[in-house]
Amino acid sequence: MNNATKPSTKRQQAVSYILLIIGAFIWGSAFIFQKKGMDYIDPFAFNGIRNLIGSAVLLPFIFISDKRKDSETLKKEKASRKLLLKAGVICGVFLAAASAAQQFALKYTSTGKVGFITTLYIIFVPIVGVFIGKRFRPILWISAALAIVGLYVLCIKKGEGFSLSLGDWLALLCAFLFAFQILSLDKFTPLVNPVKLACVEFFVCGVICCALMFIFEKPTLSSILAAYIPLLYAGLLSTGVAYTFQAVAQKHANPVMASLIMSLESVFCVLTGWALLHEVLTPRETVGCVIIFIGVIIAQLPERKKKEITE
Repeated sequence: MNNATKPSTKRQQAVSYILLIIGAFIWGSAFIFQKKGMDYIDPFAFNGIRNLIGSAVLLPFIFISDKRKDSETLKKEKASRKLLLKAGVICGVFLAAASAAQQFALKYTSTGKVGFITTLYIIFVPIVGVFIGKRFRPILWISAALAIVGLYVLCIKKGEGFSLSLGDWLALLCAFLFAFQILSLDKFTPLVNPVKLACVEFFVCGVICCALMFIFEKPTLSSILAAYIPLLYAGLLSTGVAYTFQAVAQKHANPVMASLIMSLESVFCVLTGWALLHEVLTPRETVGCVIIFIGVIIAQLPERKKKEITE
């Protein structure tokens, strides 16, 4: 029997779900370190250095993986090197734009709000996908409606009515841009090595953000060194380790369960914001987050297959 066709064992699935939960926690808690990092350096500097660290972290995994591959596989990957670079640049540009919007959003609003608004990318992905020929599932209309209601409840202010702050708008822009980044990955990952693509993507994003850092910001070596803990957490753990956990886990995890677990990132974001930054959502804001979370969960539910009619 071909090992590639063997179904995943319960133990393998259990380990995969544990890795995904750890990854979701790392991503959710990373919002705290992204916000704390800006006590020392500006957004472009943080994103640039963070992504360069993330790219460097993946290099050992790529080296070890290549050592285990046969010559035929390596030959095919070498032949697709130009496509890999093209894909890395496209995905890196979208990642740079999305992560910049998110980092600036954290300057103007709470981590919890940014975390939940950012998860709207799960709903934006299929909606944007319609315009490039992908099918739009009817259930997503319900998800979109819940997301709008949740956003309204989350952002309504006492005595002012519905009002989106600058941070809210930037978080919304971040979610929209992440939809393009995810769709780009969806297009290229079947064609090239996904870990190598991520490495190039992080490197391109890091270079773009560092270039913008030198144009618009005035970083100093002392301020960068002072931010070493947030930078290492976001770069080493969030960008490097959590991504690797996801790549390993999704080999054996049920895709629906995987997406549901990863959406817990927003919940962990709020919990760590409360525990470490003493941020507290009002009851109304909490209701808004819950409505958005329900919309996100519905967007990930599998489509019911039509029963075949047999005579």
